[in-house]
Amino acid sequence: MFAMNRRHFLTSSLAALLSPIAAQQGRAPRLVLRSSWQTVNIGDIAHTPGVLALLEKHLPHVEVRLWPSKVDNGVEEMLMKRFPKLIILKGTDVKKAFEECDFLLHGSGPSLVAEKDVVKWAKETGKPYGVYGITLPIQSSTSTKPASDSSVSKTIEVLSGGKFAFFRDSVSLGVAKERGCTCPIMEFGPDGAFATDLRDDEKAIAFLKEHGLEEGKFLCCIGRLRFSEYWKMKPGVKFDETKHTRNEAMKEHDLAPLRQAIIAVVQQTDMKVLLCPEDSSQMEVNKVNFYDKLPEDVKAKVVWRPNYWLTGEALSTYVRSAGLFGAEMHSPIMCIGNGIPAIVCRWKEQTSKGLMWRDIGLDEWLFDLDNEAEIPGVVPAVLALAKDPAAAKIKAAKGQAVVHERQRATMAIVGQM
Repeated sequence: MFAMNRRHFLTSSLAALLSPIAAQQGRAPRLVLRSSWQTVNIGDIAHTPGVLALLEKHLPHVEVRLWPSKVDNGVEEMLMKRFPKLIILKGTDVKKAFEECDFLLHGSGPSLVAEKDVVKWAKETGKPYGVYGITLPIQSSTSTKPASDSSVSKTIEVLSGGKFAFFRDSVSLGVAKERGCTCPIMEFGPDGAFATDLRDDEKAIAFLKEHGLEEGKFLCCIGRLRFSEYWKMKPGVKFDETKHTRNEAMKEHDLAPLRQAIIAVVQQTDMKVLLCPEDSSQMEVNKVNFYDKLPEDVKAKVVWRPNYWLTGEALSTYVRSAGLFGAEMHSPIMCIGNGIPAIVCRWKEQTSKGLMWRDIGLDEWLFDLDNEAEIPGVVPAVLALAKDPAAAKIKAAKGQAVVHERQRATMAIVGQM
């Protein structure tokens, strides 16, 4: 009886906090999660299940409706397997959600990705909204040009109208404040992907067994170019000569330190290395810039993954590794979120998102490859991880603890809306 009364109390209290209308009507609050930006990158996929997992854990009595951009390529099925009560909006469902839901939560992303949809929600419904874990880009990761003052100003205006705005790196938070954002609650809020707990153990275990990779005895490595080659991943995206030229000019500069780290790990430890992708163009990047250039004796302990995977299989692989290093962001995020060590290399084209590693106390695992003085530190850091994985796990756990504290605090704020 006590449990039932307590559950009723929690449900009623939450409804009263998140939505007075829901409380008056005696129903659960209804939240629209605007997320799921694309499916050619396991990190962009991970934003959504991460925030869904946080809502499930911290606000279990809220009805969540996902308003996605893309859930193709098997992603919808993966989400529904993990979240069987989830409602995914399609077609006219969006209009119905505008009428029936109480709050819109813009999920994590590289920017206020669905800015126009947030504006539409506010104008058409007059209902509140909030933003969870974004970067405020000055240099866009998809453009060779800095974000214009007018576009940043418009974003600041939209953020100011929200109940809260959580930024996934302190640099973005600082920019928002400097540009005059008047949102009543602005704080550091970790990328939702930290909470991703998807799994596809069957596929991961089969792959590891096939390639002789033993649990805890291999590192994962991901290479990437300065600009994602979307012309290779998405139909209809035109080849971009400017981005391609920049990629070609910088790829050896950026990826040579990681290749040296691979060689050092294989030659100086018992660890093997798995070359794996975060987006669907990186199998080629890994082969051309890493595997094909390795000495033959090193190749014997390096596995190149030739095909793309979804987030569940990737994460089931990462949690069986001793750690990850590379030039991507969201695979490291998912690793730390699950207590697995992860070293990040970054550059200006990736915006300020990588600086979140400083915000969670992992400065020693962050390398700015635009700063020549930091590059010599990459190989020693990777080697230290490989030689003492137990110590690395302790360090990862400290970063994870910071993330967990901020997740609790930010979700408490979401629940008060």
